[in-house]
Amino acid sequence: MQDFPVVLKDWRRARRLSQLQLSVEAGVSARHLAFLETGRARPSRGMVLRLAEVLGLPRAEANGMLGAAGFSAQFPVLGLDAAGMAEVRRAMDWTIQRHAPYPAIIMDRLWRIVALNGPAKRIFGPAGFEAGASLLEALADLSLFATLIENWPEVGHHTLLRLRAESARAGGLAELDRAAAVLACDPQIAGFQPKGPARAVVPTIYRMGAVRVPLFSTYAQFGSAEEVALADMKIELMFPADAEAEAFLQTLDSRADQNP
Repeated sequence: MQDFPVVLKDWRRARRLSQLQLSVEAGVSARHLAFLETGRARPSRGMVLRLAEVLGLPRAEANGMLGAAGFSAQFPVLGLDAAGMAEVRRAMDWTIQRHAPYPAIIMDRLWRIVALNGPAKRIFGPAGFEAGASLLEALADLSLFATLIENWPEVGHHTLLRLRAESARAGGLAELDRAAAVLACDPQIAGFQPKGPARAVVPTIYRMGAVRVPLFSTYAQFGSAEEVALADMKIELMFPADAEAEAFLQTLDSRADQNP
């Protein structure tokens, strides 16, 4: 584990803040902050938490900064099967199940699928995307996505930008960076340029045999989450991008009701 002065300096630089800027935001003198970064002063627990808040550290990284300063973790690390997570599990299940007939999936910070609703299982299951599957690992074979997604260069470019943004927010995650590097090596993705003015949303056009299913996504998160994994968990809610996709999803749902 790195020492606190190194961790603090690295995060300040990652957020592109000067010592003066960070000291003003944190409500401490620039002199004291300089002493913290050189190890001439030791922070209190409250000071570490204040700096982590101002720097926008994710829960796991805030715990890491506390550990580097010699303090115990502030934010709990629990599994979804823990007793204290029962209400959270119910909320997650309620959200994705009531999103039907539209697909919905839940992913952790490393893009591993935690849960899917029925429509998502029927659409993505045949390609191997089920609970426990890693989308980052799947990106090692871009031909799979090129087969499944009609507008893959466009979607791949958006995915590349999203991976980079999420990694930067977390101070650099090797898993996200590796997946981004794979996408960046594809010339169609790295060099993608939109044709014409930007649209309100960019749909992902999935292929299901001869059927085109354009969907766009919104993402929901637990705004008051204190648990480490839950704070970075995302619920992806997909919606039909045209009338044909709406009709297809309704038909898919009715077939499922007839063949439970």
